[in-house]
Amino acid sequence: MSSALVFFTDLNSAPGKAQRELLTLASRFDTTIVAVASEISTEAREVLGNYAIDTVWQAANTGHGFGEHELAVLDTALQQTDADLVLLGNDSFSREIGARIAVRRQAALVTDVIDVSAELIATKDELAGSYSASVKSTTGVLIAAVKPNSIDDAPLAAPGTVQVNDLELQSAQESLVSVVAVEDKVASERPSLSEARVVVAGGRGVDGDFGPLEDLADALGAAIGASRAATDAGWISHDAQVGQTGITVSPQLYISAGISGAIQQKAGMQTSKFIIAVNKDVDAPVFEIADLGIVGDLSKVLPQAAAEIRRRRA
Repeated sequence: MSSALVFFTDLNSAPGKAQRELLTLASRFDTTIVAVASEISTEAREVLGNYAIDTVWQAANTGHGFGEHELAVLDTALQQTDADLVLLGNDSFSREIGARIAVRRQAALVTDVIDVSAELIATKDELAGSYSASVKSTTGVLIAAVKPNSIDDAPLAAPGTVQVNDLELQSAQESLVSVVAVEDKVASERPSLSEARVVVAGGRGVDGDFGPLEDLADALGAAIGASRAATDAGWISHDAQVGQTGITVSPQLYISAGISGAIQQKAGMQTSKFIIAVNKDVDAPVFEIADLGIVGDLSKVLPQAAAEIRRRRA
């Protein structure tokens, strides 16, 4: 019998789409365990009750170290369950925790995973989605960082609540790094960039004005992304950067506006299901991977598109 351990850094609110995808993937295995490095909210408990979960653990964070608490939670959960598979997010912090536990437990970490079979064979994207590879651990435990929008969310049970147990942690190692300040991000009604089904991204061609992109994104219910050139110029925050050194996205629809499409940008969005490119340069590399290309001025094209979308929805 195979068992899957799903690890979340926190569940202070209802699980997002990417987190629910991990629960769906874990439910394919004989035993499903969830370990959370925070207290689990009432909303989250109700969502967890929709999946075939055998055990749920929580462990509130009372320290100030960087990652030590999360590492201790995952390490303790692994010791108590002897799971065959660990599923976690593909964000940079979760991958870091995965790498640290892989070293500690001599496990195998695979990132950019899009599926895991019953035989514990992970399928992952390679070279920005140019091809896929099948990977199997040779050391025992497989740690898989799963890309958002890779698994169809499919709750298995009627709504309900689950029994949550407090996880007694093994003594954590002394932290060599301390968090001296925490600043909350400005709340946005737009979806998270890493989880969004539609992304509107701008680059050097926006010339500092993301207004047309934001208008189109609001009409589509989309997230806003950007190229490194746009974030380095200070036109938008760095957490909006899509690319090899930014966030990897895989939405149903990706609209690239004013982005040339260099290899670094392609690495972060090439696995999108449908790509629309808007650029004044007919020779822009982005047109090589676009499903639909529009040669034109984004300041004229995007407002027309937003107006037409709103007209059809009226």
